[in-house]
Amino acid sequence: MTVHDLARALPEIPALRERCRAYAMLDAILCPEWEDRYYSFDAKWSAGEEMASMRTGTGDLWSIVFSAAGAFVRGFDHEAPMSPAGNGGRLWPGLVESVPPEFADSVDEPAFSYDGVLEATVCLWRRTGDDRWQAGDIEFPPGDDPDGATNLFETLVDGSYHEFAEDYYERPVDADAVRAILDLRPLTTDLVKRLNPDLALVDLAADLAEIGYPRQ
Repeated sequence: MTVHDLARALPEIPALRERCRAYAMLDAILCPEWEDRYYSFDAKWSAGEEMASMRTGTGDLWSIVFSAAGAFVRGFDHEAPMSPAGNGGRLWPGLVESVPPEFADSVDEPAFSYDGVLEATVCLWRRTGDDRWQAGDIEFPPGDDPDGATNLFETLVDGSYHEFAEDYYERPVDADAVRAILDLRPLTTDLVKRLNPDLALVDLAADLAEIGYPRQ
């Protein structure tokens, strides 16, 4: 999969936003220690913007900025052939040249950059009102995953959080409870206990506020 395949596979902006919120809520329940989580969501990241993010802890990451303009996605696979590290410190040709001006602030965002260069091997966007996701005109290097799109986004695209969680957290995870949160059902004490018996609903107050997830 490349960014062009990813653009065809991602759901529309509202559905993607809700999936990101659900992933972040699930991680908050399964992993109270924020620094050890994969998925996060900040409903008040900046004025008029929300941000979903993923980080593996080994250098791979992505962020999605949701705003009135639409959504801007960038992903960084540090071992991908398209990494700036293997391209003289420069972004791969075509990656960001056609990003619309509505998302220029995200391209230039210092939090997404390293040494002044956007940390990105994947970049795509969708403006409010667009009928599809878009990406730049890119000539990809050889390989099955040249930009890291599969490595970075496969779990987000196919909704396979349950399989991810059992593998990453190395324990059984209640599949019905996961589905309930993926459906954005209001968080209850029962749902929390089914996923993490050592956690109480009150312990998640700060996460609920940050993610903007509904509660009973």
